[in-house]
Amino acid sequence: MTAAPPRGPRRAAVLFDVDGTLVDSAYLHTLAWWQAFRQAGYDVPMASIHRSVGMGGDRILARLLPDGRDRNEDSTIMASHAGVFATFWPALRPLEGARELLARCHEDGLAVALASSARQRDLEVLRAAIGADAFIDAATSSADAKESKPAPDILVAALHTVGVQASDAVYVGDAVWDIYAAGKLDIPAIGLTCGGTSEAELRDAGAVEIYTSPRALLENLADSAIGRLAARVRTIAEPGARRGP
Repeated sequence: MTAAPPRGPRRAAVLFDVDGTLVDSAYLHTLAWWQAFRQAGYDVPMASIHRSVGMGGDRILARLLPDGRDRNEDSTIMASHAGVFATFWPALRPLEGARELLARCHEDGLAVALASSARQRDLEVLRAAIGADAFIDAATSSADAKESKPAPDILVAALHTVGVQASDAVYVGDAVWDIYAAGKLDIPAIGLTCGGTSEAELRDAGAVEIYTSPRALLENLADSAIGRLAARVRTIAEPGARRGP
């Protein structure tokens, strides 16, 4: 797990998914899985793959491939996906407003954690694409969780690293699997449609708010779940503020 140097106490946190939420990579993952499946002799429609992106690789294989397949080839398929996705690294770009959104959350006194289930090397490349390490307090990779999304393990790991309770956090993601994972911890989840999942699907999954992009969320931050969390932190931090019953 990668963490930035401590920057003083933070009473609350915003957790961010990365692929499709902060970096425009959801469809690159779709193409990488499609090619990996084809190499293994499976013809899986891209639409089905895209709807599964956001889960861990093991869950994607279980969801999209036949039950009676030779499971010994699963590791080869996942390695093929990783290899194909690596060819897209030079093309990775942050979604509009991603860096500024992380900076604003940091400036508002909130811990910023990347709750990603990406492989460690992929995560390093994704972080470099965002260019916001100065505002990131912690980041998780697939090595930090036993179960991938929609299980909440990645979020639990991120919360543990920044020392914040689930009741003092908000999560931002682009896939229904992100929203489901947050729901298991009763963390309010903000959905972004920039990863290709519709507003209706994200809302049905339990998202409390929907925005089109990091930029749109940033422009409405004061009135969002993140803005309300930051306001609560400021109130607690004010001299003479009431700190309990």
